[in-house]
Amino acid sequence: MLLSGSWFIVATLITVTFAPVVQDRVPGIGSWAYAVALIFALLLYVSVFIHELSHTLVARSFGMPVLGIRLNIFGGLSEIAETPATAWREFAISVAGPTVSLVLGVAGLGLERTFAPTGIVGVLLLQVTVANLFVGFFNLLPGLPLDGGHVIRAVLWGITGNEHRSTIVACWAGRVVSIIIIALPFGLAGLSGNNPSIITVVWCALIAGFVWTGSSATLVQERLTATIPTLSVAEFVRTFVSVQADTPLAVAMNQVFAANARSIVTTDSAGEVVGIVNEQAVAAVPIDRRPWVDVASVARRVDDQSVIAYELVGEAMLTDLRAKAKQDFLVRDSTGLLMGVLVVADVESRMETARKGRKARH
Repeated sequence: MLLSGSWFIVATLITVTFAPVVQDRVPGIGSWAYAVALIFALLLYVSVFIHELSHTLVARSFGMPVLGIRLNIFGGLSEIAETPATAWREFAISVAGPTVSLVLGVAGLGLERTFAPTGIVGVLLLQVTVANLFVGFFNLLPGLPLDGGHVIRAVLWGITGNEHRSTIVACWAGRVVSIIIIALPFGLAGLSGNNPSIITVVWCALIAGFVWTGSSATLVQERLTATIPTLSVAEFVRTFVSVQADTPLAVAMNQVFAANARSIVTTDSAGEVVGIVNEQAVAAVPIDRRPWVDVASVARRVDDQSVIAYELVGEAMLTDLRAKAKQDFLVRDSTGLLMGVLVVADVESRMETARKGRKARH
């Protein structure tokens, strides 16, 4: 288990804000109320830890690796190393946390009715009970990144069989939930005829921001994940012209325009490709200087790492690009035939288009 720095900030805020409540309910306790309030903060996070632990135990029962549990300003996070392979696993892991929190809350209500605790014990039991019930019900709100969002995703996934669309729906549901949360204190204040508490407004704004950010991040990731399998080297191949390395840049550019090509490769005297002309380098050369600059001076030399296979698709293509760490590639098919040029900036542009959710045009 890891504690982020924000956990200590929240624990302090809980201690300071809850201490007056303890003083009001336990007369004569004085400054010891802060110690009781700190105990409540610790018990609250113990409850959150148990909530997250239930997620990890169910995940481990399915053989999924768990990296740990992190407690932060918004509660906790189970760091499960892989996504569930089936809708049922997603449902079981997601519903485990809220179920345990609600069970703890109901158990607290039972203890109150059975033993009628008073004083410090009564105050702590009541608050921990309410906190667990709140954590349970809040996490069941139907929108990612909350547990309820994962439950909705699992249910839709199980019904439709489409994991991607189910995730998109759950992400948009999370955005709707965040809007409701931020509007809630104003709505309740309107019904009661009072002004909303500034503390309540701030907390709701923070929680709404957390939900909105989480759902938006998942939405972006889902778009990218759905895009990757559709990528192929063939999609990004640029047509080219080949010229001798000592050819003036102006002449080479005229050949590009005449052939309606998009790239230039340079060759040696034997006709072997030795370089790929870089767009940015060309753009940096003034037009009036191009008759006096040869293409070799604006080209990157190629080596074995400058070649990518025409047949590569999806993650295999991205892995090869990352491993070779070049900006321009010669594209060759399985026979060694030069098919064209791939510019990494084109791939990055495609991924950025997917990240922003725009329809790509080719």
